[in-house]
This record gives sequence, structure tokens and C-alpha cells, in this order.
Amino acid sequence: MQLLLAGIVVLPLVGAVAALLPAPPGLKGSGPDQAVLRHGVTVTGLVLALSVALAAGFDHDRPARMQATTDISWIPALGIRIHLGVDGVSLPLLVLTALLTFLCALYSYKKMPAGPSPKAFVALILVLESGTLASFAVLDLVLFFLAFEMVLIPMYFLIARWGGDGRERAAWRFILYTLLGSVVMLLGLLLIGIKGGTFDMVALATDNGSKLSHTTQLIAVLAIGVGLAVKAPMWPLHSWLPDAHTAAPTVGSVLLAGVLLKMGTYGFVRIVLPIAPDGAHTFAPYLAAFAVVGIIYGSLVCLSLARTGGKGDLKRLIAYSSVGHMGFVLLGIATMTPTGLNGALFANIAHGLITGLLFFLVGAVKDRYGTSDLDTLSGATGAALYGRAPRLGGLLAFGAVASLGLPGLAGFWGEMLAMFGSFRPADGLSRPAFLTFMALAGFGTLLTAAYMLVVVRRVCMGGDGGEEGARPAHGPALADVQTYEFAAWTPLVALTVLAGLWPAALLGLTDPAVQQLLRGGN
Repeated sequence: MQLLLAGIVVLPLVGAVAALLPAPPGLKGSGPDQAVLRHGVTVTGLVLALSVALAAGFDHDRPARMQATTDISWIPALGIRIHLGVDGVSLPLLVLTALLTFLCALYSYKKMPAGPSPKAFVALILVLESGTLASFAVLDLVLFFLAFEMVLIPMYFLIARWGGDGRERAAWRFILYTLLGSVVMLLGLLLIGIKGGTFDMVALATDNGSKLSHTTQLIAVLAIGVGLAVKAPMWPLHSWLPDAHTAAPTVGSVLLAGVLLKMGTYGFVRIVLPIAPDGAHTFAPYLAAFAVVGIIYGSLVCLSLARTGGKGDLKRLIAYSSVGHMGFVLLGIATMTPTGLNGALFANIAHGLITGLLFFLVGAVKDRYGTSDLDTLSGATGAALYGRAPRLGGLLAFGAVASLGLPGLAGFWGEMLAMFGSFRPADGLSRPAFLTFMALAGFGTLLTAAYMLVVVRRVCMGGDGGEEGARPAHGPALADVQTYEFAAWTPLVALTVLAGLWPAALLGLTDPAVQQLLRGGN
């Protein structure tokens, strides 16, 4: 188990180096480009297989206990250790990361985004995967920061070199926002490590803030929270996200929404709540307030983008929907209750599956039609997917209803549990305030349903829902779902249904670990 986890983290880095080397003559296939893309599929597939093996070997009877641990002294003078481990909180995120990266590599094998050499593209994808996996596996504050930063450079280049219109501006906004947030976060992490006497996250969680004064906890939570909130993304620190998603290539958008955003919310659960509980308790109402503003704001912006004549971009709309969905995750965390935290962790996984699928689908529509502008897609000669590409239209409608939280699909449980947590927050938190937050979040679900159904009507029916635009004779013919797309999207559809029908499979992992984290690791 130790070797499995270490291999999962290190293998993508080794694969990234190998991707930059010349391909052996017998493996070139039809050319070196095909060879390196096949190499990306092979490495990410192996990482996924190792992740599944890790999940199979995980002791599901004791998900609160750190398993597959490695603890090696790295920099003794500073007390920094190479400490790895997984529990019920991090294991689902680890498997999700491995799955989405493999599906992106598989998709890119047939649909490589336009840009420079595939060698650099595959290497960057693998470095990004390694950094993300490390973020969920490390148990040292300094290592967490290094892994947290490791993903920024590959994502910057994926946007700047393989993105669409406005890619350089979007890439710069992404890197500047996240780097500035990370600098502030580093100060908070160092403060905790110095005052707590160790950088070990397990030991600090066990202390449960006993070695940190109330003032120290307040400063640390504020500093760390800002860095995590930028990545989450929390309103009003979200403004880098829509540009990054709109400009990024399809697989970049999938990984950004499906994996990278989870690093911020994971940091709140793993670091802030158990290590500085008093500071987290003080800031919880403010975190909840920002979360519900993000829910309402994101939904209203999506409604504005979805309206006829709004010149809305479908990728941009899905990006703003992430602001609202991640608001539910932050609201669940802010309740500081087992119910709320379980909802937040469930919503994390559900958002990765559903929004990853939606970005795949939007990318496919843009590849076929040449644009993701909603007014163009819904015009008289628009996409009209139900008529021209019924399978693609059906999948887009499925992704939309899953995103709006239809009962029986994955999107429902996380949002519901986050609002249940708000109904009865942790002791000491204002119940009237959280009841207000719950009501606003509930209103946000109605707004989400409104804009998602408008998108389905306009894009799938065409002609803004009229019969004339729905007939496939108008406009160019569109290819329906291809084999490689079916292979890349089917796992996301299946897991969205499975998680919706059998939520206990995930909640059974997270709940014991959440209970222990809220008790301070004891």
C-alpha cells in the first residue's frame, strides 16, 4: 500500500520526463506525435489502475485512519518530512483525479488541441496530474504548499499555448491570482508550523489548536483561507475563473473544473478546520455569507448569459455555474458539522464528474459547430442537437439536469446535505443567520434549474425552442457521438448515476473521517 501511493504520486513525473525523450523506434506507430499521445494514455491509465488498486486495498472498515503512510525525514533542520497517507476524505479525490486525467489523455489521443508539439502537451498534463495527486496525498504543510504550487505552471502553459481566443490574458490572470493567493497562504502555513512546533498535519490536527493562541489561529485562518478561497473559487476572488475556462482547451477546462478547484476546498477540510478550529469558528459565518453570495451571483450571471441576445458563451456559462456549485461546498464547510462537511465532500466529487462531463460536451459542440456562442448555437441555423446529433443532445441534457441537482443523480446529495448542515450549524454559530443562508442557497437551486433548462431548450432544440429551428434540415450536418468520445464520457455518466442512486458508497468513506477531523484527529 505504501508503494502504491508513492507510485501514484511519482509515476506521472517519471512519465512527464519520458514524454520529452525520443520515442523508441518500435513504438512510434504512424509518427512521433502519435507515440507520445499513446504514452500519455498509457501512463495515466497505469496511474488510474494503481489508484483503483489502492482503493480496493483500502481498509473500508477504518476509513478515518491514515493508510498507505510513508513518513521519511526530508529536511531535518526545518522538521520537514515526506509524509504521505490517505483516508476517507482524500481517497475519493485521488481516484477522481486519476480518472479525469486518464479520460482527458484518452480524449486527446484522438482530438489533440491545436497548438505546439504534443510532447510538451503530454508532459504538462502529467506534471499537472502529479501535483494534484500529491496535494491530496501529502500530510506535511510545506509539501502541501509545494504540491499546491506545482499545478500552476502546467495549467498556465496549457491555457497560454493550447487555448483559444484571449488565451494569454486568461493565462496571466490565472497565474497572478493564484500566485498572490498562494503567497498569503504560505505565510499562514509557516505561522502554524512555527507556533505549533511541527509541520506535520496529522500531529497538528491531533493537537486541535491547543498550542495555537486564538490570535494566531485568526491570523492563520485568514491567511490560509484567502489562498484556498482563490483556488476554490469563492466570490469575490473568482474573477480569474471564467476567462481561464473560456480560453482553455477542452481537456484543460475539464481538469481545471474537475480537479484543481477541489484543492482549495480540500485544504479547508484537511488543514483549517482540524488545526485551527477556534479561528475557523470565528470566520465560519463570513465564509457562509460569501458562499451564498457566490451561489446567487453565479446563477444570476448564468441566467444573463443564457438569455436570448445576451451573447453568452456556453463555456463561460458552465464556468460561472462552477462558482455557484462550489458555493454549496463552501457553505457545507462553514457549518462545521458532520452533515455539512459530508455534503461538501460529496458535492466536490459530484461537481468533478458532472462539470467535467459538461466541459467535454461543450468542447465537442464547439469542435463541430465552430463556436460556443449561445445565440449562434440557438439561431435558425443553430445546433438543434436533438435533430442533428441526438446522442450528443441527450448527453448535454443529462449533464444539465445532473448539474441542477435532479434527485437520483450525483448533484442532488451534496447540495441537500450542505443545506441540512445549515439548518442546524455547529454549536456557537448563529442559527438564524445560517437559516437565512440555507434559504438563499435553496433559491439558488431554483435559479440553477432555470438557466440549465434554458440552455437545453436553446442548444438542443434550436431556434430558441421553436419548431422551425428544431428541424435538422437547417444548418450544417453535425456528427453525433464518436467512439473515442463515448469511451471518454461513459465513465462520467455511469458514476454520476451510481453516486446518485448509491450515495452511501461515498458517504460511508467520508463520514468517519469527517467525524474524526472535527474531533481534532482523535
